[in-house]
Amino acid sequence: MRKAIVVFDTRFGNTKKVAKTLALELKGQGLEVECVKVEEVEVKGLTEYDLLAVGGPTHRLGISEPMKGFLGKPESADLRGKRAFAFDTRVKTRFAGSAGKRIEKRLKKLGMSIIRSHSSAIVKGREGPLEEGVEETFKHIGEEIAKSVQQGSIDYR
Repeated sequence: MRKAIVVFDTRFGNTKKVAKTLALELKGQGLEVECVKVEEVEVKGLTEYDLLAVGGPTHRLGISEPMKGFLGKPESADLRGKRAFAFDTRVKTRFAGSAGKRIEKRLKKLGMSIIRSHSSAIVKGREGPLEEGVEETFKHIGEEIAKSVQQGSIDYR
């Protein structure tokens, strides 16, 4: 059975909701899944997963401090060739930035294969709640990337 881990950081709980939605759909599609807060990840254990989905809230146009700390650690584990997907939560404004975009860039630097371009979950205001339809969107994303993992393919270029 293929294995996935969804690693997330959250401040107001919105990114956690997105991560849980993604994890539930991956599990529903037949993957063995763990959903773990960024501070609780055991970096050495990441090599046992076929897919790493990594997401966090957008802070100051980029990645939150706990997520930056986590993304600096996997260099000690060989993740080259592993599949990855990045996501974030952010407000809907052209000045918001995107943690997902920057997370994806760091995952690529680790030699990971991006299975799908990063996605953003829009929140209404700094503390949320999530915009209507976000959870449904991430269910579809979970279905899509689970199928790619099970087929062993990489769809994103």
